[in-house]
Amino acid sequence: MRKFFDAEVGAIDLNRPRRGMTRVADGSGEPPLLAKTAMSSNLSDYDYDLPRELIAQRPVERRGDSRMMVLHRDAEMIEHRQFCELKRFLHPRDLLVLNDTRVLPARRFSDDATVEFLFLERLGPRRWKCLVKPSRKMRLGAAAKIEDAILQVEQITPDGERIVVLDEDVDLYAGGSMPLPPYIRRAADEEDKARYQTVFARAPGAVAAPTAGLHFTPEILSEIPHTFITLHVGSGTFLPVRSKNIVEHRMHAERFSILSEAAAKINDARRIVAVGTTTVRTLESAKRVSEKILAQEGLTDIFIYPPYRFRVIDLLLTNFHLPRSTLLMLASAFVGRKFLLQAYREAIRERYRFYSYGDCMLIL
Repeated sequence: MRKFFDAEVGAIDLNRPRRGMTRVADGSGEPPLLAKTAMSSNLSDYDYDLPRELIAQRPVERRGDSRMMVLHRDAEMIEHRQFCELKRFLHPRDLLVLNDTRVLPARRFSDDATVEFLFLERLGPRRWKCLVKPSRKMRLGAAAKIEDAILQVEQITPDGERIVVLDEDVDLYAGGSMPLPPYIRRAADEEDKARYQTVFARAPGAVAAPTAGLHFTPEILSEIPHTFITLHVGSGTFLPVRSKNIVEHRMHAERFSILSEAAAKINDARRIVAVGTTTVRTLESAKRVSEKILAQEGLTDIFIYPPYRFRVIDLLLTNFHLPRSTLLMLASAFVGRKFLLQAYREAIRERYRFYSYGDCMLIL
């Protein structure tokens, strides 16, 4: 009999659902414990239909009040819980690892409101890298004004990013708004300045939030052993996978760092609980350098998809991800594509809230 240990009720038979748990049937006729993990490199196999009304447009009133779907990988069973119960699923010497990047107020509009800019990076005095919309208005040599400063397109990269030069040195982040993702169909406001930022955000540099971290309050975090890494989420997070064979997709490089104190804690931990896919990518990239996690800085373009073998991560806390996204593929590699998509269908039936401001999933 396959068992696991629950701190409250002791050993539990994984082949017998307990109250609050759902066994996922895959239609194969095999018991869940014997079902094979479904691997695929076809982009269409990472798709699902989501009712638009389940895309969270605002965060819940209080951090920590989100729902949490718990996936038991070995048993292929699901529990419906609250995020505030996270600690109940952790063991002694488990370590949460979180991304402490800080989101930049990177969204600006031209003075005539005809061009939207997402400023990705300050390259030097008067030189910036950005995304623009609509792109046809900002071709090579085109110009626009922001607060009367003139910026002109000096270069267009192969990925469509613009390198622009200003006629005066201006901090374009000073008057910017939070770069909410496009599926949030409203303008950013004062609430987003606080809520599209983790409570532990420290190092400025991201153009998207590490959203699994948005659920934490200082009180919840203080009760669980934890440490931080930094990965600055870049523009690649907005890019869709266009290759029908996902193996052909190439990730944008993103800058990361691991401090010596964090490396020591990670190496000493019994189990690593990664908070978010950016933490997963950072730690799995670091493991390529050495058998132990070392203090380091660098760039990573790691793309994790089935059947990737994880070397660092034991548990994953993550939000619900977009169809056909690299984030969904990473989660599929960790839990199995078929089981993950079945869990997403269950989440839709149970009216979970999806994406950046939505609910979360704990994968054991």
